[in-house]
Amino acid sequence: METLALILAGGRGSRLDLLSEKRVKPAVPFAGKYRIIDFTLSNCSNSGIYHIGILTQYLPLSLNEHIGTGKPWDLDRRDTKLSLLQPYREWYSGTADSVLQNLNYIKRADPEHVIILSGDHVYKMDYRKMIEKHKEKGAKLTIAVQEVPMEDTHRYGILRTDKNDKIIEFQEKPEHTDSNLASMGIYVFETKTLIHALETIKADNLDFGKHIIPELIGGEVYSYTFKGYWKDVGTYDAYLEANLELTETVDKVPLDMYDRTWRIYTRSEEMPSVKIGSKSQIRQALISNGSIVAGTVEKSVLSPGVIVHPTATVKNSVILNDTEILPGADVENAIIDKNVIIGFNARVGHGDDYTPNSERPDLLKSGINVIAKNVRVPDGTVIGRNCRIFSEATIKEGTIKSGSTIK
Repeated sequence: METLALILAGGRGSRLDLLSEKRVKPAVPFAGKYRIIDFTLSNCSNSGIYHIGILTQYLPLSLNEHIGTGKPWDLDRRDTKLSLLQPYREWYSGTADSVLQNLNYIKRADPEHVIILSGDHVYKMDYRKMIEKHKEKGAKLTIAVQEVPMEDTHRYGILRTDKNDKIIEFQEKPEHTDSNLASMGIYVFETKTLIHALETIKADNLDFGKHIIPELIGGEVYSYTFKGYWKDVGTYDAYLEANLELTETVDKVPLDMYDRTWRIYTRSEEMPSVKIGSKSQIRQALISNGSIVAGTVEKSVLSPGVIVHPTATVKNSVILNDTEILPGADVENAIIDKNVIIGFNARVGHGDDYTPNSERPDLLKSGINVIAKNVRVPDGTVIGRNCRIFSEATIKEGTIKSGSTIK
């Protein structure tokens, strides 16, 4: 076998907070009918990589049910092998530790190369081009890189290269740097190099960025520059922005979901066609199968089974599966999880008070409200901004002030 893909899909994604309260981050719905991990799985399938191990850990049930046998991604054929790899000795304590605990799986597969991928990024990439460069350079390790804004460098592994793309310096999430060339968390290893590094480098919470990569710098370690769309949707702001970007006009959409030469596959529910009411108004929206729109939807993403009743309005929001917006309700700048009911004449995202969330000001300060699964918002309730409402929370009628958290 030439290439084995390992997808790291066990992280909780704590910055997604309520969205990852009952599911792992790669299983979070995205762009209406998809899950975040669909992009990495589709990239593998489109790149002709069919031997895949998915390393799961935190709340794996939703992810496991979604992936199943891998049929939507053409991974259930006789010449393919899809494995869900869960911890069996102890909890994975780092990205490299998760691979170390599955070293026998790698040795049994005996590939020439191992490509290690994150299951929680949104992008379209032909891994064959990166693997080809890896082989041309005779590299032991190749890291996919992309330039990021200087203010975001503290979130990434930052590196420097020479004129031949050889990596000469690597810093994991530096506080200060004058380079903005960031690791995308996509690695192609020569298998022998990977196995040797995992077996010989000793550290607590063994991590690729903190331990493995720094030890290999100075050897045959190269960069592969990717210039296409790539986004870590690991915060509320990034998640909402990335979803709403997909509603832009064709010439402005940064990620083409309609490219028939590079399809994004998913496990779709069997639901009826979208139904649009006679008095509905829809502008700039993604509307998924099974949805019914009889009200107003502007610059929003509706997942399967969402109902927007007459005189209800949804703006600049992402509404997940089977949520119902009752007549007269107004929803703005919100992320609403599955099976929520917004009551008659309720208002979500009201007023000019942008007080940051009192418990998590680091997550909510731009005016977004987040409502978790199975919440019932009573008729006439008014919710300010930057509010967090936990799953199945009991809400009393009246006004919820900006910055509140309801548990």
